[in-house]
Amino acid sequence: MSRVRRLLAPALLLAALIGIWELYVDLHGSTFSLILPAPHQVAEALYTDRGLLWSNFLVTAKEVLLGILLATLIGFVLAVAIHFSPLLRRAAYPLLVASQAVPVVTFAPVLAFWLGFGLLPKLVVIALVSFFSIVVTMTAGLAAVDPDLLKLMRTFDASRARTFWHVELPSALPGLLTGAKIAVAVSVIGAVFAEWNGSNSGLGYVILQSLPQLLSARGVAAVVILSLFAIGLFSTLALVERLALPWAYRSSGEPAR
Repeated sequence: MSRVRRLLAPALLLAALIGIWELYVDLHGSTFSLILPAPHQVAEALYTDRGLLWSNFLVTAKEVLLGILLATLIGFVLAVAIHFSPLLRRAAYPLLVASQAVPVVTFAPVLAFWLGFGLLPKLVVIALVSFFSIVVTMTAGLAAVDPDLLKLMRTFDASRARTFWHVELPSALPGLLTGAKIAVAVSVIGAVFAEWNGSNSGLGYVILQSLPQLLSARGVAAVVILSLFAIGLFSTLALVERLALPWAYRSSGEPAR
């Protein structure tokens, strides 16, 4: 019953937003719907263009999944390096922050010129958009280890590597997964940016081609698919976190199931 109650609130909110959207477009007439299609037009596009949308979704999904893996690897390595080297933290952390202030759209054409128009530049763009949250949350997790556990490991004369693998890394895993959940929410944006530069497939390409042709319902349908995909990835990681790290939920006050 509690699970149904948790699902009911977002379902009602979504239904209300869709209703407001439909009413807003209807009040502004059919011409306005060429710019902002009504929900029923988007639903029609999801059905009539399902073959086109599905084939391009597979392209984008592959890019996003590989890009997230690359971002996780980069974020993990950087977080561990920063944790072990205070000098590197002082030197590199400001640059990592600055990297997120640069519009990635401006670098996407350059990456395409350097790396070609295949899969690699798209993975780089997605990783650049996604890796920072993983670095920040995992670095915070590594720094938040219980000092008493570190003292206990020193009492047992444990090596630095053993302390990391048996104490610090398990403590930082919730931070790693939290960063990954944030990353998947923005990775689809990186995929769209990447596909806007030198691509002939993917949902980003569908959006780019649909809007100038006033096929806005198809473009919004592609956005809906991207949103659902991001929600699915986020929910999958949340489930993995719950199953793999049950102590993190118990320590935060949530009752174990």
